[in-house]
Amino acid sequence: MSALADPVSIRSIGTAVPDTVIRQDHIRDVFRSQPGLSRLATRLVGSVFDAAAIDTRHTVIDELGVAVPDATATAPDVTATVPDAAATATDAIDVEGTATPPVFLDPETGLILDPGTGARNDVYVERSPALFEAAARDALDRADGITAADVTHVVTVSCTGFFAPGPDYLLVRALGLAPSTRRLHIGFMGCYGAFPAIRSARDTCLADPDAVVLVVCAELCTLHLRSSSDPDAIVASSVFADGAAAVIVTARPAPAGSRVLDVEALETVLTPVGEGDMAWSIGDSGFDMVLSSYVPHIVEEHVDEALAALWVDGLSAADVDLWAVHPGGRSIVDRVQSRLGLDDAQIAASRRVLRDSGNMSSATVLFVLREALESGGGAWSSTAPPRPQRIVAMAFGPGLTVETGSFRSRVAS
Repeated sequence: MSALADPVSIRSIGTAVPDTVIRQDHIRDVFRSQPGLSRLATRLVGSVFDAAAIDTRHTVIDELGVAVPDATATAPDVTATVPDAAATATDAIDVEGTATPPVFLDPETGLILDPGTGARNDVYVERSPALFEAAARDALDRADGITAADVTHVVTVSCTGFFAPGPDYLLVRALGLAPSTRRLHIGFMGCYGAFPAIRSARDTCLADPDAVVLVVCAELCTLHLRSSSDPDAIVASSVFADGAAAVIVTARPAPAGSRVLDVEALETVLTPVGEGDMAWSIGDSGFDMVLSSYVPHIVEEHVDEALAALWVDGLSAADVDLWAVHPGGRSIVDRVQSRLGLDDAQIAASRRVLRDSGNMSSATVLFVLREALESGGGAWSSTAPPRPQRIVAMAFGPGLTVETGSFRSRVAS
């Protein structure tokens, strides 16, 4: 093991989404037309979906693509798409030549079905490995001077399904990594799960500067959407989506001229309230989400406390160039921006990811971080400023937990 010569840094960020795109206005109409909804619930579906500030989302549920046949939006060019593993519900054929019955939505009637948790997890087992692998390969392709043969550790993150041997194992096999690659899976932590994964990777690199850690977050949130009059379920159905993101973390020296993102600090705070306002549990018909309307208020009230640990050596919010705020919903982004006094450009990446891809749970903040770095005057864009930039990222999840990180972009010399 060599001495730590370079800071621990993120060398690349890879992303991937399923290629089935759903438009917000169409999926709103699907949910609003379901039988059994009260008039109040029907109006609530319309208002909640319309207020979400989302245009498109991605899903592994092929039937939802059938439900919105005129969906023309495509994934952003910077994000890999993962082809659907099966034909759509209208033409899927089993081995005996008969039509396979729909699992999530009947394209003939437009009725949202209610598969059990096992059936939903079966789709997770089938479809999540491709997302994990696509995001990982995208990150490896973008990491100057790093190949799959260099990876010593794999950390995977997901809260939307389970199986074993899990995605960490499958990545080692799919990428041709050494059988001695050390693996860790972080499950069921929710939308902030990328932060403990990066913290684990950083700690690994501090202990062994030769380590190269591949972190991959993949979430299939749409597997757990359902028709309901419950306000929490309606909110969840209006924002959650599928996607994956990966980062390469190492303290190895980067090739001269490479753009890297040093990990300066990672902090976590449990707010004194909110334990019952955001929760995630396993039900009989998928995973059950509690997401109360009070969450944006809790985040707003405690964001200063969460950031306080990052402000060392005289740093403050005024020293931050870009912000990567997890867009758990439009209200959360609005309140964080207002509380911190951020201008529209500083928070624009969060709004763009929310608009184009929705809330992909743990993967989302990495989408935002990449968008902030690569767009406009971001440090990884073609118009990058000559000076280093400081980026602060944050995400929120059950607890209520607020995770924050301070990162500094630089060009390796």
